[in-house]
Amino acid sequence: MDDELEIKGPGYDPIADEFATYEDYLDNQITATDMFYLEDVELARHLVELGIRGNGEVIRREEFEQRKETAEQARQARLNKKPKKLASQGKAVEDLPLLQALKDREEAVRNGKLTTIIFIRDKNTKGQEVSGYIDFGHRLKSENMEPYFERRKRLMPRPTDLSFYNWETQMSTSNPTPNFQVIADNEAGLLFKSKRDRKALNVDPRAKPGDNSTRTELATHEYQQVVLYDHVTRRRS
Repeated sequence: MDDELEIKGPGYDPIADEFATYEDYLDNQITATDMFYLEDVELARHLVELGIRGNGEVIRREEFEQRKETAEQARQARLNKKPKKLASQGKAVEDLPLLQALKDREEAVRNGKLTTIIFIRDKNTKGQEVSGYIDFGHRLKSENMEPYFERRKRLMPRPTDLSFYNWETQMSTSNPTPNFQVIADNEAGLLFKSKRDRKALNVDPRAKPGDNSTRTELATHEYQQVVLYDHVTRRRS
């Protein structure tokens, strides 16, 4: 029994798990002999509930319903704690530097140990040169990223990302994400402020990226230019 409880996980209740309804629970304690003499299932259930029939101490309906609710809450908690499958898991992307770099970072980003901003400059499907900064962690939470690692979709900046610029139409946008605040009017240039530890990440290639941050330019045939900014996140004490 202990092994079974361990397999089911903490909060497992054998009664709540085995019986869908209170009536099912009562029926389990009604014998063939009971039905032979009583000939009425409702009467038999009532006698079991009163403790006149049955094979032990019988819990009341209110307690049964409470145990069902508690067991369901425990089940949902176990599901929420179950680690999510990585979007890059099992994907062969060794020949694609950006996707490989993102694959290497995905687990740490999902766990909150790392935040990564992706700078991409390239031409869109209309042949227009665009560039932008993408919050990798935000994309992971708001979009199914598997198609990118499966090469069915191409990762490109959007007007809804941290920062976006279309060099032909001169359309420019900036948006905060759950991880970063955009600071676009600073004398130092474009900054992204971590909402986790309040540290500023500087994307100017002539400047240092900032505390706990690194800048990595990728040599890749996938895009005209790709730069990754990694920020090791630390909560404020």
